[in-house]
Amino acid sequence: MKHKLRTLSVTFLTLLCCSLLGAAVLKEWKSGIAWIEPVVVNPGDSTTPPSDAIVLFDGKDLSKWDAGKGWTVQDGYVQAGGEGGITTKQSFGDCQLHLEWAAPAEVKGEGQGRGNSGVYLMNRYELQILDSYENKTYFDGQCGAIYKQYPPLVNACRKPGEWQSYDIIFTAPRFCESGSLKSPAYITVLHNGVLVQNHVEIQGNTFWASPPSYEKHADKLPIHIQNHGNPIRIRNVWIREVQALPSLEKKEKSDNSQ
Repeated sequence: MKHKLRTLSVTFLTLLCCSLLGAAVLKEWKSGIAWIEPVVVNPGDSTTPPSDAIVLFDGKDLSKWDAGKGWTVQDGYVQAGGEGGITTKQSFGDCQLHLEWAAPAEVKGEGQGRGNSGVYLMNRYELQILDSYENKTYFDGQCGAIYKQYPPLVNACRKPGEWQSYDIIFTAPRFCESGSLKSPAYITVLHNGVLVQNHVEIQGNTFWASPPSYEKHADKLPIHIQNHGNPIRIRNVWIREVQALPSLEKKEKSDNSQ
């Protein structure tokens, strides 16, 4: 019995010594990449945008937009009307976009004729706005769809008249000097806080009568909100320009050249 205890003690001490020796020899791994320190941003709250956001509509006026005739600002929101949509005066590429919208409380029409509008990233890639609460239509044309490209993962629509939110993460496409597509656009969308588009690849410009396709355009273009003839309301629109981190390959080349 004593021999067994002595053997166990020796074994335990051996393992302990090995563990301590290993801890002394092992070193923490670090990438060694000289990243730039992230900027401090106040995240805001449900009523206040992040500190680095550009406020596009604060409920007071449409000074940041080229507005169509008939859009009216009242009670902290803007309501679609008249002719034409509204388009930002400033252009954007990669971005995080937040806006809140509400379909008319009084239900009129059905399918695509009910609470219809759209958010056009770079004035050409449409995220559908539609009253899809107990309102059937084609799936890649309902609320939260990348119009005629992808249906939403789920239908997260609230009742007509209730305020809803879109939080959009958009990566703009890149083009070669020749005009060919280098990398497509990507989009992630949260509708009322629910993921409805998960980093999907945009197939090209949004068209109604033809399939999507790309054509070379500027690195930054305006955002457009469609007027489809329904009096939708919009409020609390802000955007953050997103700077892409350099790839590790480019970062290493840059560091080696210094």
